[in-house]
Order: sequence, then C-alpha cells, then structure tokens
Amino acid sequence: MKLDGRVVVVTGAGRGIGREIALRCAGEGANMVLAARSVGALQKVANQIETDGGQALVVETDVTDPDAVAALADQVLSRWGSVDVLVNNSGIGGPSAPLWEVQPEDWKETFAVNVTGIFLCCQALLPSMIERRSGSIINIGSITGKRPLLNRTAYAASKAALIGLTRTLAVETGPHQIRVNLVSPGFVAGERIEWVFEQQAAQQDREVDDVRADAEEMTPLRRLVSASDVARTVAFLASDESAGITGADVNVTAGMVMY
Repeated sequence: MKLDGRVVVVTGAGRGIGREIALRCAGEGANMVLAARSVGALQKVANQIETDGGQALVVETDVTDPDAVAALADQVLSRWGSVDVLVNNSGIGGPSAPLWEVQPEDWKETFAVNVTGIFLCCQALLPSMIERRSGSIINIGSITGKRPLLNRTAYAASKAALIGLTRTLAVETGPHQIRVNLVSPGFVAGERIEWVFEQQAAQQDREVDDVRADAEEMTPLRRLVSASDVARTVAFLASDESAGITGADVNVTAGMVMY
C-alpha cells in the first residue's frame, strides 16, 4: 500500500472531496487524522475507516483559529509522534454576486478559510516535518483560481493565492526534503457545484440543467470531475511515487483547464 503506516492529516474531511481523500488514503494504509468543525460528519468517516481495519483520530478544528490549529498539531503529535502528509482541503465557496455587491465580511471569511487556514495548518505542522526531513503537503485549489467564474471574485482570488503560496513554500521547504503541491479540481460533482449552478441559473434566468450541460460541454471528456478523481491524485502526491514532484499545480478537470 502506498501510504502504509504514514500519518495523514486531512482538513475538511467530513464530506465531499475531503471525505473521499480520507477514505482513499486510509485504504492505502495511512493512519488518518480527520479535522473539521463538524465532528458528527468526521465521526462517520472515522467509523467507516475503522470498520475497514484502519485507524482514525477525529479532531474538531476551526482552521481560522490559531489556537485550534495548534491544538490539532498537539493531538497529532501526542497520538503518533509525527506527521507525514498534510492535505489542506478545508474551504468555502464564498459569496456569489458581482464584486460591487459582495459584503466585506463575506470577502474576509472566504480568505480566512481558503488562504489563512492553510497558512496556519502549514505553520503548525511543518516543524515536525522539518525535524524529520520528510513530508508532503497537498493544497486543494480550484480551476477558478486560473479561469473566470461569473460572480465568484472572492473564491477565485482566494484560490489564485494558493498558486503563489504553494510554489513559494515548495522552494522554502525543499532543502528540508518536504514537497508541496497544489491540486486544482474542475467542477466536482456534488452539493457545492450544484449550488453554484443554481446561483448562476437564477442570475441568468436559465434552467439549472442547461447551466450544468454547458459546464460539461466545456470539457473534452464531456463530464464533471468526481471526488474520487481528486482523491486518487492526492494519494499519488502523498506517496513516494511522486517523490520528484514539488511546486506543481496538478489539474483534475476532465480537460477543462490544461495550464
């Protein structure tokens, strides 16, 4: 198994992409740390991992709170003594409106979760990786950080910020044999993208099915991406199979974005 015995921390692990990443990494033999604000959702994922013979630690965590993130790091190190992989998956969609109608508090919240949360988690868990001269950090971005998405300026700007964060952190941590990469999913089938389609349909006075069909037509594979597509890519970047890859921005988009 690719991740046998390694300690993998996944934020936002209770649902969607985070859930699939956690289950995939556990299936590859990792000891899982599941972090998010919703403990109930995390516990369901932990129960499934343990039923399948794996180990999982549930930690209630608000990634925007430095004290909560520090407590997460303390619990991980107390349980397993080290951390091998950090998957920064926590994120929010932010407001859906033209920029001039976005409320400042909504803009700040989007950046607090999508950017500052990653900064705090990296800062808290990197010292253990640096000490051991080993580690892999995988940030979950979005193609919206590289191409426009109508009325999503806050989200787009926050995901664009992760490109610079990932590349620069890869340079800073490379001498310590730590790899840092970004995964940029396309439109991932699930509740979040359906909400986006609904918002766009309402704003454009169109049917949701038509908006979804347009999104699918933009991809060479003529489909949305699945959470499992993303999870498989993350497991690869977490493993030694990607030992020569750092500072990369990996598109998982069904071909919607190729740059």
